[in-house]
Amino acid sequence: MKNTTHFIRSVLPATICLLAAPMLYAQSDFEEAESSIEEVIIFSQKQPYRGDVPLESLPQQVQVISGDMLNQLGKVNFQNALDMAGGVARQNGFGGLWDSFAIRGFAGDENLPSGYLINGFSGGRGYSGNRDTSNIETIEILKGPGSALYGRGEPGGTINVVTKKPQFEREGYVKASVGNYSTRRVEADYTNELSDSVAFRINGAYKDAGSFRDTIDTEKLDLTPSLLFLLSDKTSLNYELEILNQKTPFDRGIVAIDLDPKVVDVETFYGEPQDGPMTIKATGHQFLLQHELDSGWTVLAGLGYRGSSFEGLSSETELSGSRQILTRESIQETNGVGPNEFVNRQRRGRDYDATDLSGRIELTGTFETGSMEHHFLAGMDAYDYELDVVQLRWRDAWPTSTYFVDVNNPVYGQAQDQVLGPNTDRLETQDALGIYFQDQIDLSDQWKMLVGLRFDDFSQEVTNRLSDSKSKSEETAVSPRFGLTYEPSDDVSVYASYAEGFRPNSGADVNGNNFDPEESKSYEVGVKFSSLDGRLNTTIALFKMEKSNILTADPVNAGESAQIGSAESEGLEIDIAGELSDTVDMVFSYAYVDAGTTSELWNFDWWVFLPAGSELVNVPKNSANLMLSKDFDFNGADATLGFTMNYVDDRLGETIDPSYRLPEYTLFNVFGSYQLNDKTKLTMNIDNLFDEKHYVSSYHKWWTTPGSPTSYNVGVRYSF
Repeated sequence: MKNTTHFIRSVLPATICLLAAPMLYAQSDFEEAESSIEEVIIFSQKQPYRGDVPLESLPQQVQVISGDMLNQLGKVNFQNALDMAGGVARQNGFGGLWDSFAIRGFAGDENLPSGYLINGFSGGRGYSGNRDTSNIETIEILKGPGSALYGRGEPGGTINVVTKKPQFEREGYVKASVGNYSTRRVEADYTNELSDSVAFRINGAYKDAGSFRDTIDTEKLDLTPSLLFLLSDKTSLNYELEILNQKTPFDRGIVAIDLDPKVVDVETFYGEPQDGPMTIKATGHQFLLQHELDSGWTVLAGLGYRGSSFEGLSSETELSGSRQILTRESIQETNGVGPNEFVNRQRRGRDYDATDLSGRIELTGTFETGSMEHHFLAGMDAYDYELDVVQLRWRDAWPTSTYFVDVNNPVYGQAQDQVLGPNTDRLETQDALGIYFQDQIDLSDQWKMLVGLRFDDFSQEVTNRLSDSKSKSEETAVSPRFGLTYEPSDDVSVYASYAEGFRPNSGADVNGNNFDPEESKSYEVGVKFSSLDGRLNTTIALFKMEKSNILTADPVNAGESAQIGSAESEGLEIDIAGELSDTVDMVFSYAYVDAGTTSELWNFDWWVFLPAGSELVNVPKNSANLMLSKDFDFNGADATLGFTMNYVDDRLGETIDPSYRLPEYTLFNVFGSYQLNDKTKLTMNIDNLFDEKHYVSSYHKWWTTPGSPTSYNVGVRYSF
């Protein structure tokens, strides 16, 4: 689908001039005016992997979150923005330092950030911290597996971030905001032309903030300059640079006492301020070339490179039950403490680096065979990805323990001269080549059929520098896709789709044999319809997904991995978005997701049996979001007032203990704005208005992430 961003070299359409001229000029004046009319060039950018098929015409459920909506709601973090997406659930955020989510119950590798795309390029691989929303034009959530086009990915769906592009007209803004917890943030965006054929844009944000979590402070800079070159009337080149620098302490959250997370205050931090912050740095480059052929077809080519690093020290609650003073009676007796009084920790040092080089080229266009019109897309992509992981660790002597703090009143300052030893030292390289095509065929005015196929060749090498060993794997995968849409009227469409997908697995088994990729199958049926004269759009979808070849602990060889896991997810999703009236907007989403294992597992790492049908961690069965906003006149000026409600059902809090569950919660948030004058707007946001204690995700009952109490910010935005 074409991006709605248009690059206009002249602001006066020639057709308007020609129609108006006879009424304004005599014949001689008309001839003079006609000769002075500038040639008008309108250039639009297409999204990769899309062709000329609109999102609403795809036989799958699609949800779009606009940048304007994010600004209105005060969502400055990508993870927070996804809270408005139906069927998207928060997962382990790795100490709060990366974005992690499940779509329709499936999350991927919990030890890596979740995968998503930025203008069709991978943005989730590597270590790019918590993504800011300052350069986001739209967030596209395409439900269901996207492997038939995008390559490796989770069957739950694909998220693509479309960034703001340079314009040939001057516009921009500066916004400053302050809030509780000593939060200060400045965001800016400016675009203009440098010449008739070159435009630039620069946007970004700087944040300096505390937190409701004790001793946690964040300093973060996001900067995204970009350039657009119109090489000719039919050719453009866009370059985008992304710079991130983030400093935030590593924070595993609170401990649940007797499986109840509410016993401990949400502010309590069990790390060590002396460890200092984790430093995350990322630099990304994107080159996008688009050329319109004389035949009406389009060639898209792209090249992307991203380098990232994640470094620092942390003190984390010890998860080993035999070492944890919190509940282990023998350790409590040795140290002279009672149960649930103290929690002991271990220290870790991390030095993670990643590089990701990727490229693609594709051809899109339409042609006819008889009475049928084909919307065709064919392309090839490749990437080279390298992940370098070095982790050091120190644990105190067992059963005696000295590195512990009071559960309710931790006293810091114990991080001194502990010597951290090697725990992980691994280099992983991945190379992949993919060839794909998709054809959406207009069989008639009412029937449309989509067929797609992708072939992938994938190789991987993992070097364990501690054991001086290597494991290699090479895989090929074919991912088909099929969909059928029936449109009985302009306002209604009914669709059904089937797709297969894959995601390569890392590592090898105890015998050095490479793992097969995770494989998935997905079925979806749904209906899309518009109402209120097309102002309100609704999608209702039923889905079922199956995934196999999930890596688990080897049931025979402790400490090794085996490929014996499988899971499935099924459910219902409803998305409604649009205008209830000229002044009232609404967005609503509801998801029912029933996700669980389909095979019995014995986890030797934790020495527990997981029966078939076990729930997947952090996935609520029911979740819902509602936004209502009202535009009105206040003292002769434009104003907006609205609210959002977010409901999340109770859910499994850890894999090894099904009795630990995170409680359900409902958050009520309000927002508003007041247009002080033509250029100045005042904004206000209050999140968790009723100060509900809640927990957004958990890895383990002793690594549970609490949600924020009531938070607020006020801001002023100046546009020019």
